[in-house]
Amino acid sequence: MKRQVKAHLVARCCLLLCSALPAVAQPADAPLTNAIDVLSLTLEQARSGIPVAIQGVVTVAQPDWGGQFFVQDATAGIYVNNLSDHRPLPGDLVKVTGFSDPGGFAPMITWPKWEKLGTAPLPAAKPVSIDDLMTGLEDSQRVEISATVRTARRDPFALVFQLVSGGCRFEAVAPPATVPDPLSLVGAKVRVRGTVVTTFKPQMRQLVNVYFIIPLTNDFVVETMEAGNPFDQPPIPIAKLAQYRREVAPGERVHVRGTVTCQLPGEDLFLQDATGGLQVKSRQLETFAPGDVIEAVGFHTYENFLPVLQDAVFRKTGETASLVAPQAVTLQELQDLFHHADLITLQGKLLERTIRRADASATAAAQEQVTLTIQGPEFLFTAEGPTTKPGAGGELAKIPLGSVVKLNGICLLDITENGQMKSLQLLLPNVDSVRILEKPSWLTPGRLLIGLAIISAVMLLAIAWSITVSRKNAALKVVVREKETAQDELQQANEQLESRVAERTKQLKIEMSARKEAEVQFKGTLLERTRLAQELHDTLEQSLTGIALQLDASAKLFQNKPDAANHHLELARDQVTQSQVEVRRSIWDLRSRAMEQFDLPGALTASSQQLTEGTPIRFEVTTDGRVRPLPEIVEDNLLRIGQEAMTNVIKHAQATAAEIHLDYGPKNIVLRISDNGRGFARHDCAGPDEGHFGLQGIFERAKRLNAELTIESEPGEGTLVMVRVGLDDEPQTTDGGEL
Repeated sequence: MKRQVKAHLVARCCLLLCSALPAVAQPADAPLTNAIDVLSLTLEQARSGIPVAIQGVVTVAQPDWGGQFFVQDATAGIYVNNLSDHRPLPGDLVKVTGFSDPGGFAPMITWPKWEKLGTAPLPAAKPVSIDDLMTGLEDSQRVEISATVRTARRDPFALVFQLVSGGCRFEAVAPPATVPDPLSLVGAKVRVRGTVVTTFKPQMRQLVNVYFIIPLTNDFVVETMEAGNPFDQPPIPIAKLAQYRREVAPGERVHVRGTVTCQLPGEDLFLQDATGGLQVKSRQLETFAPGDVIEAVGFHTYENFLPVLQDAVFRKTGETASLVAPQAVTLQELQDLFHHADLITLQGKLLERTIRRADASATAAAQEQVTLTIQGPEFLFTAEGPTTKPGAGGELAKIPLGSVVKLNGICLLDITENGQMKSLQLLLPNVDSVRILEKPSWLTPGRLLIGLAIISAVMLLAIAWSITVSRKNAALKVVVREKETAQDELQQANEQLESRVAERTKQLKIEMSARKEAEVQFKGTLLERTRLAQELHDTLEQSLTGIALQLDASAKLFQNKPDAANHHLELARDQVTQSQVEVRRSIWDLRSRAMEQFDLPGALTASSQQLTEGTPIRFEVTTDGRVRPLPEIVEDNLLRIGQEAMTNVIKHAQATAAEIHLDYGPKNIVLRISDNGRGFARHDCAGPDEGHFGLQGIFERAKRLNAELTIESEPGEGTLVMVRVGLDDEPQTTDGGEL
């Protein structure tokens, strides 16, 4: 029962999370103030999240429900899906506000807020019939119904009763203090008042069953107790249970005595006395051996139009155990509906065998059950073996199909409402209940067909092999002649192929040489274009920058200081001459540097003097270490990097001082150009896309030297350009592209 309640609450919570949350987004304007108005909503209306504000009395609020409860006003009762651990108590007068939700079966209130206003008596319970109860229309309502107690047990938080009314069975959950001994109420007539709770299939919104929640001890009223202990009554012969008896009292337990023929612990027990057999249903786990004589007390009812004893309790008598001998029966007796639940014996041929395996669960190990299909002399029936561990029922699984067998088992008839037999099933008490009378002939139809198939296949293979061999012999001669002819042709073709391969190889070598030469020329051209672009930028563009600065200074001094203006014009003329020299040097690829006794610190000093002449910038060229000649490509690229860095200082830095420092180390040389200008942000500086190639040229020359390039600058902090060249590294001789 506790699992059913939790499943009911989990289903409602899941539906809340899936449907109620989006529904709150579009509330209606006016809230619903009566529970019956909420219950009357259609599925689509309830899903839209209509505001609800009702006032009523709490009828159920179980301690293990996690805060959920039922409330009932003057119109109806309704379920409140309260997700808080804080809960009201039965009898509290509360005001509940929230939103409508379709629920899993009936509409409910979700996302509630409740406020206790006081206490009040529980609403009067409406008397209902069992037919009304089983329709599900009374879900969440406080009702009253009379029933008979079938079973009772005590759980940690409640008493759980199995009740029967009008042939329908349902459970009722009452407070633990309702009665001191719940088992004493088995067979009693009671009247219960409580709230109806439904169990349902959430996916299909279909009713499965109902149960009662009884909130108060005085809501469980015992009307009539069972008249005495049924075990004290004389036992009734089994065959007379379904016969006319004037002393029969509806809903009372009956007492029978018989010998155990088969038992399924916790489910069924089959008894047989001198008059017949009986199927007894009980959850009692006590086991009995076949032949034990026991007494059973239970409720006599019918299942599939045949008598059965339900909710029975057993006790073993002191009589000596004696096995019941199985009865041989005829088809006519079975058609007359004799021997139901009797231990009988039948013979027939095994036609089919089915093994059903059940996976292991958390409480039970894996099991299997063998079902046999038997062809009797006049009818077909099935025999179901006991449920055993895998392999334990192997004897049934090993019986060859086609065997004639004798089976001892419990006869279970299936009849129609007109009293005609539909089918027969034997329930085998154990694997020894089947005995093989005659094994099938070795030459079965199946094996005969297999043998014929094998012989036919062998004959077909022999014929096919003979035909194949004769064809291969005839074809072999033709193949030999063809191969001789083909060999001559192949020899000729081979000679022609060798000459063609040699000729084609020569052609490919010529083409490959031409391609390599073209590739080398292309790379040389690309390198020369890149070098010329850098030379023009590092010589002509820097010289033009200096000339432009001198001309700007001359223009400013022309009016007031003509002599000074002329001086700047002379400087510009000198720089033009120097530019011609630089261009000429670029044309001759600077190959006469040794004749000119090239000196890197001196070249940097001269270049810086020309660039800064007439500007307020003070510069200084310093060296550390032994000044010595360096590889031509190193000196050339360091000179161009220094010129470009000084040009950037003059054009962009707005600096007043700059320093060029050369550090000649034993295995490297470091060039540092620093200034005290305005600096710049690396991510914000102009590049080739805006027509500025200064930094691009510095990067390319540093990469050509395999040098480590560092540029440090922050706005307002000046700029440092440092190039560290390892003299053991081999500089690149081709343009490596952008870093």
